[in-house]
Amino acid sequence: MAVSAKDVMELRRQTDCGMMECKKALVKADGDINKAIEILREEGLATAAKKAGRIAAEGMVYAVATANGAVVVEVNAETDFVAKNDKFVEFTKDLANVVAEQKPADVEALMGCKMGEGTVDEALKALILVIKENIKVRRFASYEGHCAAYVHGGGTHGVIVKFDTTDEVAAKPEFVEFGKDIAMQIAAANPSYLNREAVPAEAIENEKKIIIAQMANDPKAANKPDAIKEKMATGRLGKFYKENCLVDQAFIKDGNMDVNAYVNATAKKLGGDIKIVEYTHFIKGEGLEKRVDDFAAEVAAAVKG
Repeated sequence: MAVSAKDVMELRRQTDCGMMECKKALVKADGDINKAIEILREEGLATAAKKAGRIAAEGMVYAVATANGAVVVEVNAETDFVAKNDKFVEFTKDLANVVAEQKPADVEALMGCKMGEGTVDEALKALILVIKENIKVRRFASYEGHCAAYVHGGGTHGVIVKFDTTDEVAAKPEFVEFGKDIAMQIAAANPSYLNREAVPAEAIENEKKIIIAQMANDPKAANKPDAIKEKMATGRLGKFYKENCLVDQAFIKDGNMDVNAYVNATAKKLGGDIKIVEYTHFIKGEGLEKRVDDFAAEVAAAVKG
């Protein structure tokens, strides 16, 4: 049957689907817009399932501090272009709010949380229908208490940090700026550990073995007794700590002090105690397989029809 342009536009307005998809759905639904919406949703579920096997290593990370905590989430898509789509960005930010408000235990629980008029899972499938790429909610982390959040590079890095301090100190504007500084430090320097106490014994022993092995090529140290080499290796661990432990790292805004000194100076300035308790740093697509496009093959396939 013939469908009117007005109905096609109305269906598109309600679903954000393409013009041709809306027209086909209306034809199948004999012009019934509500039935056409159901058809598109059904096709959307099929589309989501079909795209689920595609590699999704792009996307964005988003972090936000709330009145009583902080949340960081990562949502992946197939291409960087889609990651800049307004609807994709809106979904990711809304997802962070869902985590903050409903406090799911894990991603599986998050998918069943309420979002809009349905669930996160339903909202995700609707987004896949519109964007036409595989999209996955990969991970999230959240803290409660006095926190800071930072997003870098439009969503390439997201950091949340939890602090132990008083309500009075946390309420000061200077503390907000301080929290952002610490989160930026983590994004820029990517420390592996909070402090020396957090470094596993295995990691320390492995680093000492590397240092001792390097001594074999040092004429001044090669012939020293093993006990002396062990002490020298322990002494040289300072460099490892300065590179890998947050509080020992040089502060990015002032290389003349380390992060611990900056924390102490800020605490003194604000008239209270401040301690960094923990942090989470998400890097977009970290550890995921990246899609490699063979454009020559794509062109050849297109030519063959």
